Amino acid sequence: MSTETSKTSPERSNGPAQEERNETTAPATTNGSSVDRRRWLALAIVMTATFMDLVDVTIVNIAIPSMRQHLGASTSAIQWITAGYALAFAAGLITGGRLGDIYGRKRVFLIGITGFTVASLLCGIAANPGMLVASRIFQGGMAAMMVPQVLAIIHVTFPPHERGKVFGMFGAIVGLGAVSGPMLGALLSDGNFFGLEWRPIFLINLPVGIAAVILGRVFISESKAPKALRLDLVGVVLATSALVMLIYPLTQGRENDWPLWGFVCMIASPLVFAAFVAYEKYKIKKDGSPLVELSLFKVKSFAGGIVVQLTFGLATGIFFLVWTLYMQMGLGWSALRAGATGIPFSLAVSAAAGISVGKLVPRFGRKVLQAGALIMAAGLLLYIWESEHYGMEIAAWQMAAPLVLMGIGMGLIVAPLNDTTLSEVPREHAGSASGLINTTGQMGNALGLALTSVVFFGMIEDDMVFGPPYVEAFRGALWWVAAVLLVIFAVMFMLPRKPIPMEQREGGSEYAGPTGSPEPAAPAAEKVPAP
Repeated sequence: MSTETSKTSPERSNGPAQEERNETTAPATTNGSSVDRRRWLALAIVMTATFMDLVDVTIVNIAIPSMRQHLGASTSAIQWITAGYALAFAAGLITGGRLGDIYGRKRVFLIGITGFTVASLLCGIAANPGMLVASRIFQGGMAAMMVPQVLAIIHVTFPPHERGKVFGMFGAIVGLGAVSGPMLGALLSDGNFFGLEWRPIFLINLPVGIAAVILGRVFISESKAPKALRLDLVGVVLATSALVMLIYPLTQGRENDWPLWGFVCMIASPLVFAAFVAYEKYKIKKDGSPLVELSLFKVKSFAGGIVVQLTFGLATGIFFLVWTLYMQMGLGWSALRAGATGIPFSLAVSAAAGISVGKLVPRFGRKVLQAGALIMAAGLLLYIWESEHYGMEIAAWQMAAPLVLMGIGMGLIVAPLNDTTLSEVPREHAGSASGLINTTGQMGNALGLALTSVVFFGMIEDDMVFGPPYVEAFRGALWWVAAVLLVIFAVMFMLPRKPIPMEQREGGSEYAGPTGSPEPAAPAAEKVPAP
């Protein structure tokens, strides 16, 4: 393992010095210098971008019934508004990270946040469901360029002794996004500001995004991978095609009476995925720069963690969409009332996440994650019972108990899952592995959203008849989610009994960063699903 060295080349101008770092090290700082101040401003900018992405994911679900009402969106369009974003995000995450390594993380970050802001504008002015879906897919693709650069920029901007504090702040931003997104979405959509109905949930990104682009050009320093890398375009096309061939028919099938072409696409999807695996093996032999490092799957704990990530994303993708539809289109609640109902869940996630990482997992290992799956399943069963017992008269406070149980269970899983999955992966592959974990989670989320056409809308004869049919379908969907959580519990036996301490992991004190370039070790951030 090579020793890190700093190679900087200042470009002098009337503004702050712009440094390009070809290796991922933190800049030297002096007390009171402009460089010292710049790194905190750079942190504020990238964390603002992270917050935008997190809130945009959580804010949309709560406004979907309003979008459906005012745009006349079909069932499949509703699914695509959320699944399209998740699919584009999943398909582009690893590619976005590699582009940052090749062309510069600052450059790709600025392109991503600019595109994300433009996409937000297009979503906000969408005249019909088709335009909104296309804009959401574009927005997900731009997020995939923006998000992978955040941790890499933090790595090159801050010295090792400051990163603990920085990642603590990063975790707080993730928690804040999870808690504030649903309420912000409810306030903006229910408020009907300037008669714009749901549109402010997207338009609010415009001033934030514009400010981030302007300030990012000045205060973020450029960095690239220390060695030349190549982009695996064929791998990108094959992987994306396999995903689309599975998710598109699932989403559109019900509205088209499950046509033959849909089944052909779904059957062909695993074949295209097999072609992707074969090509990646060829790519490894050819130039050693595959899109996915296949040797990672020889590590049992990593393979198990990937399956957990995929199925957990599937479960949460189903739950959060059908939960929103249940409260607003089944029970007839306002967006504000539905958003407020989710507060106990979000608080429980944040509290359990902190305890699980700091105290429980080091002592009890994978049992904590397995307990989380069982607690979530118990919360779902309680929710099913309450929904059936109280029917249309159920109150928000009565939902608090199952939601708190689900929040505790989720917090016990999402916070330690990345580190547990990575614990037996060699350090030189940890960056690629981390990117693949996050990609798999988004794939699961997109698949879960697509499956709502089967497990939720498939139980409703006429999806324009609101009320009890949506309540019944909600209970049916929860049984499926509970079953998936039991599968997750079983798969978790593939995880190590206890994560290997960081200092004892294979490969020394360095590891491949978020996209495969050598970087100092740092905790991988987990995007916490939220209503």
